[in-house]
Amino acid sequence: MASSGTGPRRVTIDDVAREAGVSRQTVSRALNDKGEIGAATKQRVLDAAEDLGYRPSRFARGLVRQDAFSVGLVIPDLLNPFFTEVAAGALDAARTHGWHVVVYDTGGRVEEERGTLEVIASQVDAVVGYLSLPEDEIDKLTRGLPVVLIDREHRTERFSSIRVDGERGVHAAVRHLTGAGHRRIGMLDLGKRSAPSVRRDWFDTAMTAHGLTADAVCRADQTVEGGESALERLLTEHPDVTAVLTFNDIIAIGALRAARRLGRRVPADLAVIGFDGLRLGALVDPPLTTIALDTRALGALAVEQTARLLTGAGPLRGDELVVRAQLLLRESA
Repeated sequence: MASSGTGPRRVTIDDVAREAGVSRQTVSRALNDKGEIGAATKQRVLDAAEDLGYRPSRFARGLVRQDAFSVGLVIPDLLNPFFTEVAAGALDAARTHGWHVVVYDTGGRVEEERGTLEVIASQVDAVVGYLSLPEDEIDKLTRGLPVVLIDREHRTERFSSIRVDGERGVHAAVRHLTGAGHRRIGMLDLGKRSAPSVRRDWFDTAMTAHGLTADAVCRADQTVEGGESALERLLTEHPDVTAVLTFNDIIAIGALRAARRLGRRVPADLAVIGFDGLRLGALVDPPLTTIALDTRALGALAVEQTARLLTGAGPLRGDELVVRAQLLLRESA
């Protein structure tokens, strides 16, 4: 569960002053190594700043205008249209605030993510995006900066998070498939994980609710080619499967290609349902049924939360930070 404190916010110079028991001016002198302050007092201020994780704003250091906020947007793969759409929503929202956004693509690699945070911590005023590192490490790398995590629950008090809730959408998808007569429904889950994804958990729960067994599952790389090879494996291991739910639309598009190559008509022989609601899904043949998220709203909501944290307007809370997915029926299921 996320922390239930008063909400994440940036540590200020006034917080340091209160912690050290000195004036704001004394904190400024200590941090800027000015005279007219005793060594013991200076050390007390520096210790307080370190304990609180205070990072002087770039504005206070005179590096930028106070109306020129800069946000670091961390994305794991800009070649994936889902993340491109989320980034587009974030960029649009940032423009309404007159902000600069610097986009970083980590390629889904932990070391690249770590290096990115090390670099951007001194260049931006907030960090938003998809981060996989442990929270204590993110906290250390971004000390003093507001951090908004997308599609990941937060525990660190100064962090915030935007949650994706697709459980109802997955239940609606399984209900739709069973209503069409399907009893052997498979799933192509995300590969390269030590544990099933949360979308797999939603699938298992929905299948159990309909009295079905969720044993026909294969892992897939998050690419069209990954979807193709995963569907081939699934149908080889479970030839009686007549419908498949996939971790995302990219994998689903690969599954459509593999079904065509294997002589399976969609949806007559095999129904296919994706997840994400990419615009690209409406352009494939047949148009892809999907559990759709408002991807641009996801990016925009992350920026809006960042604005509230930076300006002290008070963070959004609870359901305000949830983007829900809904079943979008097209022709593939």
